[in-house]
Amino acid sequence: MIEIIAEYGLVLVFVNVLLERAGLPLPATPTLLVCGALAATGRLSPWAIFVLALAACVIGDSLWYFAGRFYGRRVMKFLCRVSLSPDSCVRTTENRFERWGRLTLVLAKFVPGLSTVARPLAGAMRLPLASFELLNGLGSVLWAGAAIGTGMLFQTQIGLLLLRLRDLGTLAGELTLAVVAGYVAYKWWERRRYDSVLRLPRITVEELRRLAAEERAPVVVDVRSAIGRQQDRRSIPGALEMGLDEVTARLDEFPPDREIVFYCACPNEASAAFAARKLLDRGYVRVRPLRGGLDAWTAAGYEIEHRLGLTDLPETPLTVLPGVATVVALGSDITSSS
Repeated sequence: MIEIIAEYGLVLVFVNVLLERAGLPLPATPTLLVCGALAATGRLSPWAIFVLALAACVIGDSLWYFAGRFYGRRVMKFLCRVSLSPDSCVRTTENRFERWGRLTLVLAKFVPGLSTVARPLAGAMRLPLASFELLNGLGSVLWAGAAIGTGMLFQTQIGLLLLRLRDLGTLAGELTLAVVAGYVAYKWWERRRYDSVLRLPRITVEELRRLAAEERAPVVVDVRSAIGRQQDRRSIPGALEMGLDEVTARLDEFPPDREIVFYCACPNEASAAFAARKLLDRGYVRVRPLRGGLDAWTAAGYEIEHRLGLTDLPETPLTVLPGVATVVALGSDITSSS
């Protein structure tokens, strides 16, 4: 095994990192660790490993950036539907962007599930390409450097592990497959549990339109994130704007004797369903998510209200990670000059 990795390690690094950055569930960190260990013994060049890993990151990440730029939120919705990880949903990534600003691109590769959506989301938000490549590239440098450096530092332990796997023979492969299968099964169960939370009765856009004409019209609440509203400034007329984390803090705005309808623009009305669940858990009974969300309302041809929104990504606080802040600030300057 060691001889094969030593001979084809550079090709393996490039292919593995590229496939992972393209979206396949093939973790590249173990490959970088092993190749880093071999680099410590002089059998591979650490700089060659680093350059190839960085090149693969740039290619794979740029493809997702352009997919988000040209296809917008449709790309993120697709990723949420096919992902086994509910924590990689668009909403989570948007919340990170709201809190961390552009620093999200630097840290994304270190947060499971975040990097999947962060790249196309940056494209959909029209972050200039130069800023994206600079900040995402910095994250790639830190990620690849940390993995390769760790492999070099613990090269003795990694070598012993590889020898142990060799001694186990086919049993090692069977154990690996069992671990992978167990991980996938756990993620599938987690996804099913996540979906069960969203199983609530929905209200259709036709029913909402009819109820809106009555004397005691429903209270309609837009629970899209601030970034989501920035990207799409359309709104159902009269809707309240409220973050998902604000719902329980603003209970006084939800009359118990009126229908309350939450809507969003995410797959399976996830954010709207979570908001509805919060009120149902507090004794409200006339609460429903809007089936299809804003897209369904627009497709039905009903009236739309256009509202003012933010014009840019939130700035990254320069008090966070001072060593990185200078580069993040430079990304902001590039954005302004672009």
